[in-house]
Formats: sequence, C-alpha cells, structure tokens
Amino acid sequence: MNKRQVPEFRLTVDKDVAISMSDGSILRANVYRPDAPGRFPVVMALGLYGKDAHFADAFPVQWATLLETYPSLCEEGSSGRFLRWENVDPERWVPDGYVVVTVDSRGSGKSPGFLDAFSPQETRDYYEAIEWAGVEEWSNGKVGLIGVSYFAIKQWQVAALQPPHLAAIVPWEGATDSYRDWSHHGGVLSNGFPQAWWPRQVLVNQHGSAASPYRDRETGERTTGPAYSDQLLDGNRADHPEDLWNHPLDDAWHQARTPDLSRVAVPVLSAGNWGGPGLHLRGNVEGFMRAASTQKWLAMQTGTHFESFYLPEYVALQKRFFDHFLKGLDNGWAQEPRVRLSIRRHDGLTQRSHDEWPIAETIWERFYLNAAEQTLVSQAPPGTSSRSYEAFGDGVSFVSDAFLEEVEFTGPVWARLWVESSTSDMDVFLTLRMLDPDGNEVSFIGAHERTPVARGWLRASHRKLDPDRSLPYRPFHAHDEIQKLTPHERVVLDVEIWPTSIVFPKGYRLAMTIQGKDFEYEEPGRILHNDPRDRPAFEFAGSHTIVTGGEFASYLVLPMIPPNTGI
Repeated sequence: MNKRQVPEFRLTVDKDVAISMSDGSILRANVYRPDAPGRFPVVMALGLYGKDAHFADAFPVQWATLLETYPSLCEEGSSGRFLRWENVDPERWVPDGYVVVTVDSRGSGKSPGFLDAFSPQETRDYYEAIEWAGVEEWSNGKVGLIGVSYFAIKQWQVAALQPPHLAAIVPWEGATDSYRDWSHHGGVLSNGFPQAWWPRQVLVNQHGSAASPYRDRETGERTTGPAYSDQLLDGNRADHPEDLWNHPLDDAWHQARTPDLSRVAVPVLSAGNWGGPGLHLRGNVEGFMRAASTQKWLAMQTGTHFESFYLPEYVALQKRFFDHFLKGLDNGWAQEPRVRLSIRRHDGLTQRSHDEWPIAETIWERFYLNAAEQTLVSQAPPGTSSRSYEAFGDGVSFVSDAFLEEVEFTGPVWARLWVESSTSDMDVFLTLRMLDPDGNEVSFIGAHERTPVARGWLRASHRKLDPDRSLPYRPFHAHDEIQKLTPHERVVLDVEIWPTSIVFPKGYRLAMTIQGKDFEYEEPGRILHNDPRDRPAFEFAGSHTIVTGGEFASYLVLPMIPPNTGI
C-alpha cells in the first residue's frame, strides 16, 4: 500500500442498522467496523446531510478542492467511496481498530420523523444513539464524537446531556451558541447562510425527499428512502430560517438549542478556524474556555472549513487524541500543550503552542479613534470630534500609522464606540483589515469565503451587557430586551469582535472599517445580514456618527503578543 502501513483490520459495513428510540421512532445508521471479533472504540457522528450521500455527489466543487489540496487522498489506503461530507473516512479509521458509526438524524436520510435542525429532540436522539453504540457487541463501551460544522454543533449539545458511554469529543469548526454564533451576530439576523443552507443542504436530504438527486453508490437506492408528496414533506419539518426570524432575542427557543457548557465534562479537542467569522470560530473558542472538562485542548487553523479535517497531519492529531481517551494508550497526549495555534502572516503560517487562552503574555493594546483625522492612535485625542456616514454606504475607515517593527495580535478583540444615529436604531459592522505599504488590502482564505483580519457586529438596541458573563477582554451581550435609541443622542457600545491571529510586518498598517451593512469583497459574500424585515430602511438606513476624543474616547483593544512567546 502507498505511504501507509499495512492495516491491522479489514473493513466490513452494516447498512441501515436500526436504532430504536425511547418514543418508538427508528433512526438508521451505517456501521463501519473491523472484520474481526473483538470490542473496539466507537467514533460517531449524527446529522442531517445524508449518511449515504457520497461527498463527490453531494458537494462536487468541494470534492474537487479537497483532491486538489490532498491529491493522494484516494491512494493512501482509501478509495474514498465511503467518504461523507464533514465525516471521517471509514477506510482511514477502521483499519486502525475503530468502529465508525454515521447516523441519519430524525427526519433526514433514511430516518423517518419530523425534521427540526439543532432541536432538543434531535439532541436527545443523539444521547440514545450513543448509549446504543456503547453496549453493542462490537463496542468497547467508549464512544467518541467527531465531525465538522453541523456534526460539531451536535457534539457540544449532546455532551451537555452527559450520556454515560460518551468518552471524548472532537468538535471541528462548529458553533456552541444558537443565538450569538449562528442566528444573530450582535443581535443582527444572519439570514444569508441559513436561507441558502436550508434548501440546498438540508431539505434535499429530508426523509422522503422526491427532489433528492442522491443515490447510495453501493446499493443504488435513494439516500432519502421512499418519495413523499410535497404536502407530506412540508408538514413533516420545521421552517428553520423562519424560526430564526421569529426569535429575535435570546429566548427559550434559542436557549433550548444552546448547550450548558458547564455540563460538558468529557475530554475535548476543539478545532476552530481563524477564517470563520460568522460561523466557524467563536463557538470553538467559547467551548474551550467554558467547558467544565479539566482535559480540554484548543487547535486553531486556517483555510476552508473542511480541507484540514482530512489532511494527514490533522487525522493523526484526531487519532492521537482518541487513541488516548478511547483506547487508553499512553501516547504522550496528556502532555500535549493545551492550545495549538496557526499564526497567520501575509505570506503564510507559523505554528506555535501555549498552555492557556488567552495567551498569558498578552498585552492589551488600545488604539484610539481620532475622527478628525480618521486615524487609530496610541493616545486618546484631547478634543472631541465626530465623523458621520450613511448607514448603507461604504462607511468610514480609521487607519493606524505604519508599524515600525513586526507586531502580532492573537486573541480576543473588542471595541468601545461612542455613537449616535438619525434614527431609533443602528447596526454597527466592524471589519479589521491589513494594508500593505502601498495601501492594498491583504485578505485570507476563509472557511466559506475571502476574509479580513477580523469581524464584529452589534445592533445598538442590543447594547445591554450581561455583567456576569462579560470578561475584561470579551463583552457578552444579554440580548434579552430591546433598548431603542433616541435620535441624535450619544450612547456607548461595547462591540465584541471575534478572535483573531495575525502578524503585521514592518511597514504595514491596521484599518478598522465601520459600516451599517456587511463588508464585502468583489465576490458576493455568504455570511450576510440583509433581510429587509430585520433591517427596514426607515430605521437602519439613516446617518450614523462616530464620536471620539475627550470624554467620548472611542477605542479598539487588540491582544498584542510579545516576540519569542509560546512553546
């Protein structure tokens, strides 16, 4: 075999295995296991993308990108025929003595029932599926969870229920907070991605979907079971994008879909993406920080949100983690530094490790806004000035002097802004950008799209903070009531900007762009906030003003990392 040791076990597949739920429902799973007697650790994923929909069929563009990034994918002991979107490759895991279980969640694929994404029922089903896998004849009683995005979100949710046979989780680029990470960024409805995702990736895999183009490559059968009428399908599912619109505050609906991270006690390897603002970033960091587990690790990477998951070095990382916690191997994992970071540079990456987050040596550097000059400066301007912009226009940018030496910012970011509006509300979209010596922006490959250094959002009427959950370096907004503005009255906003890691070379500058709409590059964005019902022009398209200096000091706080820091 090319570039791979001879496997210890061959693979056998049990298709459409029935898992009975306590309410009488049935979920269907594929079980990929060693073709040998014995009990093995289980790695599991439950989700609604179709356990039988092949990666290459369901996501051909992403499949081509993966093969371009990893051209030997189908040579190193894998044919790729069992590969599913955002799931592990059974041909890479089973030979090393693992059972891989992929489950169609209720209402998707071949699992009948009511389809309701991220729902408490789906999470309870996951609990019962874990307990089923923990006592099967091929199981050693230890179940680990792994998967990207949706499959990561479900891990946080079910881990908070503490199923007894759950032994460890690897949530790879997935949210933890239904409201703050997924549906409303700073109180602003994030409609662009859910509205596209729901029909394209979810409804096409609904159980009974007549529109699904996918067939099982092994059997030729429909991946979604028998075809149902449109009327039956429509009555057997939630309308997730509309649910998001109908819950504009962090109410009981969102809280039922947001795990209590203080109950996540199993070992955790949380993998996030610097290029995932708006979806695949905040949740991984917050999950690592707030999980109750004493055995938890954070790994931050870059690139598209699915490629790294399959690259050999990352698969090796995942296996080392599970080898330790599911097989009990003394492989040195316990001594692994708790935080593994890819540090972004304009021309590539460097790798570094730490034992904590935020990094212990962090210097919290303030950059004050000077509206008169549209600059970011080290000292607060003594006098007050202001700068106005049209909310739906290009906004206003504040730019630092060129850095006199290389400087790194890695960690949480936030800004305090004094603002006023001509209307009764305003949305603040903050974008941190890197400018080269010629004034050209340096951007990065993101999880979903081209991305800047960092992004943050806040709706002024959601400015109320939760003092119990706010930290000195990360404001936490309550999102439990609306506090409208009085037109032209000045108020202060503390804006959470999602974490970042970036090294500015000597001669480069930092820019902070403030707008009342999404910052976009030439190509259309995907993580957009443009539902006119959420942002009616009469209330959000007015004139906005940033006030700086004197008693109205507005500033940006960045985590500067001294040279020669880390392991």
